[in-house]
Amino acid sequence: MRSVKVRGFTLIELMITVALVGLLSTMVLPLTELTVQRSREQELRSALREIRMALDEYKKAVDEKKIISKAGKSGYPDSLTVLLEGVNDATNPDSKLKIRFLRRMPRDPMATDPTLSAVDTWGTRSYNSEWDAPSSGDDVFDVYSLSDKVGMNGVAYDKW
Repeated sequence: MRSVKVRGFTLIELMITVALVGLLSTMVLPLTELTVQRSREQELRSALREIRMALDEYKKAVDEKKIISKAGKSGYPDSLTVLLEGVNDATNPDSKLKIRFLRRMPRDPMATDPTLSAVDTWGTRSYNSEWDAPSSGDDVFDVYSLSDKVGMNGVAYDKW
């Protein structure tokens, strides 16, 4: 009678392999989370830059008399939706063409409520509000994130 040799892994070899895979996955997970956070922060920078450039272009159009503004107003839009909807071109009153400043409103990547519209994910600062205590008002001079979290650089997202 011949004995049959069975080839395979022992229980100890399997346990060591599972432990090593577990150890490697615990090292990879924080790196993945860091990469995701860095990506969201880049999206935030980009969205803030896009909206702020649109606000500046609106103000420039008012200064160049392409948009009619009421006396005593700052020259900034009444709301963020004005940047999307556009305004009539004052230099060509017969035309139905509108001057638009954004194709779409970028969403705050730090916003956690998916039911909010992209416009509602941003905090707005009025031209008349103080620099260190932004508050909304009759116009939109600046935008900021409503997130209370702190970025990788140590600065709160609402201060970017």
